[in-house]
Amino acid sequence: MAFPISFAVIWALVLLIGGGLLTTIGEWYRALNKPSWQPPDWLFGPAWTVILGLAAWAFVLSWDAAAASGQTALLIALYLVNGVCHFLWSPLFFNLRRPDWALIEVPFLWLSVLSLCVFLRDWSVLASWLIVPYLAWVSFAAILNWTIVRLNGPFARRQPG
Repeated sequence: MAFPISFAVIWALVLLIGGGLLTTIGEWYRALNKPSWQPPDWLFGPAWTVILGLAAWAFVLSWDAAAASGQTALLIALYLVNGVCHFLWSPLFFNLRRPDWALIEVPFLWLSVLSLCVFLRDWSVLASWLIVPYLAWVSFAAILNWTIVRLNGPFARRQPG
């Protein structure tokens, strides 16, 4: 049981710490027009901590049944794909200052989270439900991202010629 717990904790910490490091809230971000219903910036860290903690717990709950069915590689792959999709959004939005590109990446993140919901259900119904807040938050973030693009775009200036 040490591996699933270690993997889950490392996965969650890498996403939390990495996501935090890749999110630069600077003057550019502050100057963007944002909808009135956007949560305050301080809420995002605690929200992600809870969401990724639940997702890590879901991994641990799914491990034994995935192992019994010979599907631990699939379980690990689902989490690794999600981790990559999770990591891509912040640098696109904040570091490259391209909310429009981040919006293009959102469906991949959303589908990776939906895949967790669907596949984890085969191994643990509770694990599948523990992913629902992640899916809801990414869905909300997608709408927020779309609204920011709509209020502020275009983000790239065309070069002459």
